Amino acid sequence: MGEVISVNVAEPRTLMRRGRELTTGLWKRPVEGAVVVDPLGLEGDFQADRRVHGGRDKAVYAYAIEDVEWWERELGRELGPGFFGENLTLCGVEVRGARIGERWEIGSALLEVSEPRHPCWKLATKVGEPGFVKRFAQAGRPGAYLRVVREGELRVGDAVMFTAGPPDAPLIAGRAVSEAS
Repeated sequence: MGEVISVNVAEPRTLMRRGRELTTGLWKRPVEGAVVVDPLGLEGDFQADRRVHGGRDKAVYAYAIEDVEWWERELGRELGPGFFGENLTLCGVEVRGARIGERWEIGSALLEVSEPRHPCWKLATKVGEPGFVKRFAQAGRPGAYLRVVREGELRVGDAVMFTAGPPDAPLIAGRAVSEAS
């Protein structure tokens, strides 16, 4: 069993790329109290382009604090919860070892692992490393997108209770967790 250590939402933020202003919801900040989650995500969370980050199959993005800490060592700086644009920073959850179709009950909500995250150039901009998207993919720590099966509320301190997905379903990291450590 894991635990939610941070619930994170974003307000719109503007970035410049090739002379154009683009909006992002990547810069997430922790919030306190109960947060409603519905089929399109967390209440109060801005998602700039729901075709690629958000929508029903990518309503919530989860990342393990253990993976954040791994990146802190790799990058040599503190990042903290929400840095990777995750809505839920979890402790004690092998997110990269989750299987597609696995279900997580958190608070009164029921979420289903739908796919790994494939970040875009905005994450590289945030990290300040032009090749970071490739590096992120090669690390095998993508985090997991979740769809909302049952709407509800969740908060910091909620337990993450698992219901196994299909045993032959793909892993979020695409290979056994021990291989990616």
